[in-house]
Amino acid sequence: MNSKAILYALLTFTVEGTAAGLPPIHSEISFDGADRIKITWATQPGESYSLQSTSNLAEPWQDVQTDPPLLVATTNTLAYELEVTGQMRFFRVAWARSVPRMVQIPSGTFEMGDAFGEVWAPGWLEYPVHPVTVSAFSMDAFEVTMALWEEVARWALNHGYEFEGGGGRAADHPVFYVSWYDAVKWCNARSEREGRVPAYYTSAARTTVYRTGRVDLQEDWVRWNVGYRLPTEAEWEYAARGGLSGKRFPWGDTIDHSQANYVSWWEHGRPGWDYDVSQDEGFHPAYFPEEERRPFTSPVGDLAANGYGLYDMAGNLREWCWDRYGEYDGEYGGTPLVDPRGSGPGEDRVLRGGSWHDTAIRCRVSWRHNAPPKDHTLVYGFRCVLSAGPP
Repeated sequence: MNSKAILYALLTFTVEGTAAGLPPIHSEISFDGADRIKITWATQPGESYSLQSTSNLAEPWQDVQTDPPLLVATTNTLAYELEVTGQMRFFRVAWARSVPRMVQIPSGTFEMGDAFGEVWAPGWLEYPVHPVTVSAFSMDAFEVTMALWEEVARWALNHGYEFEGGGGRAADHPVFYVSWYDAVKWCNARSEREGRVPAYYTSAARTTVYRTGRVDLQEDWVRWNVGYRLPTEAEWEYAARGGLSGKRFPWGDTIDHSQANYVSWWEHGRPGWDYDVSQDEGFHPAYFPEEERRPFTSPVGDLAANGYGLYDMAGNLREWCWDRYGEYDGEYGGTPLVDPRGSGPGEDRVLRGGSWHDTAIRCRVSWRHNAPPKDHTLVYGFRCVLSAGPP
């Protein structure tokens, strides 16, 4: 048996999916030159995979540095070619936890706002509680990851787009340092890359796709039923509640570090809020090792999903929404509304969901934060939605 045959035999490997409930992945390996191989495996379109290797089956598996970091399937098979170097002997294909998966959110009517009357900052404008009806839509199960951001951004930069920010702690962590402008442009790039009609344009004529600069988009400049877009504030809160009614958080009325990546705030030995029941004071202990500095984001999907299958709807990163932050005479005036898209006046845009740097009060589903759309910080991220209606 020649050396190539021996290497091929060692490299052929069948592995189980790395995420709970996922089917096994079978990979096949062929030679392409003395030190190059091609790995092919069956896929599910839209899912993401990572390639891993080890020199000894008794040793831990390590991610292979691929380009892009996560391999996204567009058909029923995926193939990747690479040069075998160093101690690479065994390979496997693994499901990536940070897949750009979307979940269906059913239509319905809910009570929007702070049902407990606990908010201590009048400027947060979480009242009065009022009924809002939301049409069905799809939402990213995870906050947009650094890997997905980079994958789309690389394509976008070669197709007339420009971005000012974008950073992350690791490939499967959420992307941060993203402004509202960048998030909106990235949504358009994700749409165009997948052959969808973009949602955002530079005028009411809706002929020029928004790809560059800082543009103060208006409601009638948006094609609401096509392409990826930011959720409206009403869509976000409705989805975050996960089908529950009148609760503080996506899972109930209390919060601890087993449920969210946030700061458990204690003052002089007393919890800052009775509903913060974590036994660990301060930053989340699992994501704040002593040897590291900020940011303290967590991998998407590390903590439990809500009733709709959405992760990190409390904590990890605050998430940009479409809406302007105004007085909300309509949305918060007690009048039943259908698919509201925010108030007309105001320059700031809304963020929702709290972050790894926020205390429990800011992780409530009704909490609202506002910031100039040009701002990009270590606690601002986003996720996308798709309308269910026809174009």
